[in-house]
Amino acid sequence: MSATGKSPKGTVLVTGGHRGLGAALAAEFLASGWQVIAAGRRATSPVAGIEALPLMLEDEASIEAAARALLGRPVDILVHNAAIRGATGGLATVETADFEAVMRVNVLGPLLLTRALLPNLRAGGRRLVAMISSRAGSNSEGHVDNPDGDYAYRLSKAALNMATTKLAADLRPEGIAVMAFHPGWVKTDMGGEEAVLSMEESASGLRRHIEASGLAQTASFRTHDGLTIGW
Repeated sequence: MSATGKSPKGTVLVTGGHRGLGAALAAEFLASGWQVIAAGRRATSPVAGIEALPLMLEDEASIEAAARALLGRPVDILVHNAAIRGATGGLATVETADFEAVMRVNVLGPLLLTRALLPNLRAGGRRLVAMISSRAGSNSEGHVDNPDGDYAYRLSKAALNMATTKLAADLRPEGIAVMAFHPGWVKTDMGGEEAVLSMEESASGLRRHIEASGLAQTASFRTHDGLTIGW
């Protein structure tokens, strides 16, 4: 399948799709028969058959340029995977510029990109937005076996969870479903070598549950293997 050819399943756009979990997700969707667009800082495709789209989520002009590049093209599934992590040393290391950078990429960027691509989602057959969030942002479960001092990342994921439920309520009348997923503790640059899941294991579970989702699952928060997480 060519990067610009039609796929019988439709089109999936994965942010941060050039490396780490995002690249694994992009490869999973491609192998499952989707046309895949990997959006990120790199202008080259991570895998043959995947289309590359330049995107910097902290830059509103970049988001607008990406939307222009996709003008008139249906997007069936939008996967917000891109994220960054800030200082992890607890309250003493919270710093304004670092905190704001994390919030721009992890929260405001996905919100603005979703808005910019609404015409594409409306034109798609699946009409699905999947936020790759984290249990670290759950108020009810975020401190279970995870006592790190990462204020910026945790607060950004808590805000992304609220964005998920707010978008789900606003977009449900249009038939667009929005949900959040926890990928698990994954062996990536962010997760570290002590993590328990490979990128491929996490991506496989995420892809299966994203594919199987629809309006019945909108405003849900689940793990990569389908278990419900409390907000």
